[in-house]
Amino acid sequence: MFSKIFDLIEKYNTIIIHRHSKPDGDAIGAQIGLKEAILATFPNKSVFVVGDESARLNFLGFMDIIEDSVYNGALAIVVDSGAEMLVSDERFKTAECVIKIDHHIPQGEYGDVAYVDTSAESCCGVIVDLIRKTPLVLNKKAATALYTGMVTDSGRFRFSSTDSETFTRASRLMKEEIDLEYIYNNLYSENLDTVLLRARTTLRFKYLDCGIAYLVTTYKEVLEENSTVFNMSRGMVNLMSGIEGINIWVNFTENEEGKVYLELRSNKYNINQIATYFGGGGHMYASGATLDGFEKIDEVLDCLVKLTKGEFNV
Repeated sequence: MFSKIFDLIEKYNTIIIHRHSKPDGDAIGAQIGLKEAILATFPNKSVFVVGDESARLNFLGFMDIIEDSVYNGALAIVVDSGAEMLVSDERFKTAECVIKIDHHIPQGEYGDVAYVDTSAESCCGVIVDLIRKTPLVLNKKAATALYTGMVTDSGRFRFSSTDSETFTRASRLMKEEIDLEYIYNNLYSENLDTVLLRARTTLRFKYLDCGIAYLVTTYKEVLEENSTVFNMSRGMVNLMSGIEGINIWVNFTENEEGKVYLELRSNKYNINQIATYFGGGGHMYASGATLDGFEKIDEVLDCLVKLTKGEFNV
């Protein structure tokens, strides 16, 4: 399959790379890493990355603004998006050919060509495999972006998805003399306001006797904290991790439209089935969904309690 993907990349002169909305390090890293690898191999091609941006990850590069006409006769590559509805910028559907490259549990198929490796710790890891097994060229800029995605999606190589292949991929990236201090400083250095916000938020989470911790944040509270919905949802979910007796941790964050972003994590249970039940998806131990409103919270918690008792059935 990698050779087929490479042949398509070689064939098209215009390539536009997409990923899921509300991007994390893996999504941006896979996007920019693949773009840089393609340009290093085919410097005369026009390669673009599109979608909403994350200021925290702008150190890797910025998104391109392109006209609709660019998609005419173009190749679109969608990375790190298990479901078509999650892709940022729907214009990928208008491209002449669409390739999907991912590592999530699929939620419906899309694309003319699809390669999914659910055993990979990150989509960036899949992109590294693509580069290793085809004539695509890896340079320092691509390696920096791909390493960023690998380190964030593997929890700094601590999550259960990390295996020997993860370190083989990381070793290949290290040969490009990437600056680890630069990457880690941009990812994990926090100002005092952020540390204090994390402390205040930690004091607000609640827990159930069955080992479930959860945090609820209204949009009003997001504004009062002078923060963002992304920072309060995905950015705060893991403050409940690593606590003895807590096997599932959940974050509910309201956005400006009254929708609620649900972030689910576990060190023991397959919470992906819960996310899928509520219209989302992801991985076995890390998934998410978007709820219509806070009235769904009790239903989510009830499903999670049943999951811990072995009573949840879709």
